[in-house]
Amino acid sequence: MFCSCFYTPNPFGNKRVGQTRQGGDERTVDQASNLRKMMQKENQRIQSQGGKRSLIHGGTGPRVFSVTSGKGGVGKTNIVANLALAFTNMGKKVLIFDSDLGLANIDIIFGIYPKYNIGHVISGEKELIDIIAETSSGIGIIPALSGQENLSELSEGQKLILLSEFETIENVFDVVLVDTAAGISNNVIYFNLAAEECIVVVTGEPTSITDAYGIIKVLFGHGAKHFKLLVNMVSDEDEAKSVYFTLNQAASRFLKGAVTEYLGFVPADKKIRESVLARTPLLEKFPDSPSGRAISRLAKKLLASPRRTDLDGNIKFFMQRLLNIM
Repeated sequence: MFCSCFYTPNPFGNKRVGQTRQGGDERTVDQASNLRKMMQKENQRIQSQGGKRSLIHGGTGPRVFSVTSGKGGVGKTNIVANLALAFTNMGKKVLIFDSDLGLANIDIIFGIYPKYNIGHVISGEKELIDIIAETSSGIGIIPALSGQENLSELSEGQKLILLSEFETIENVFDVVLVDTAAGISNNVIYFNLAAEECIVVVTGEPTSITDAYGIIKVLFGHGAKHFKLLVNMVSDEDEAKSVYFTLNQAASRFLKGAVTEYLGFVPADKKIRESVLARTPLLEKFPDSPSGRAISRLAKKLLASPRRTDLDGNIKFFMQRLLNIM
């Protein structure tokens, strides 16, 4: 069932700009001033500690993970939503960047209906903090602009606007999850190349395996070398590792220098479908389900993994890499 509205409490200490889904009446509240105060306080705290923010496993700034897939229907966006909840349950501040510009839907999974999106920032109508929606659990979401075909069409001025806006939130979040579209469009390539780490979601279906190899091959051709493979909707770990070995063998044979790391698996679980129908993330509705426990383990594994030394995980550098690629 859809939530009646998306006015929810959140750790930013502000209220959402919202619109009730049933009944049609609007409640508009300015959330920007409190969020600005929080960011200023965080920046002052960091400066008092020497200007560095060591948050997660030896790095400075947030971890930026892209989550991608070669084809649709593999549960990628559900993985993103529930990883975000798992990180939040670990005490981290999490931001989801919905970069599926053709079919944005991360907000639907959380049962929220943002009034603004990244398009309002690109056009200069809103600042980034004005469009960040928050879920009931305090996860920040940057809503995508559905129907926008290609970020490469942005002018240099629009790119500079995005870069400067992302600099304003670089000290606010611990983890940024970039939910890409499925496939190998230019936008998918841009976001995956810019992220600190790329997580490829694949299932046991032959078409999913073929398409996962396809996205790895394309990204490898553009200079990416490291990939974390997450096998979703399989019966057990034996099936998951079989999928991984198939992909790893192909990459080792044809993509010399590519590193494919087995991240883990999420078992097929009827509770996932029930949570989707309820418009509630799995870890909120069924946290102790087999798939819920698996995602929580994956989140811990991701944060425990060493950061890559050749990339800066800061949001500002993520945006700089993104805009330089386009």
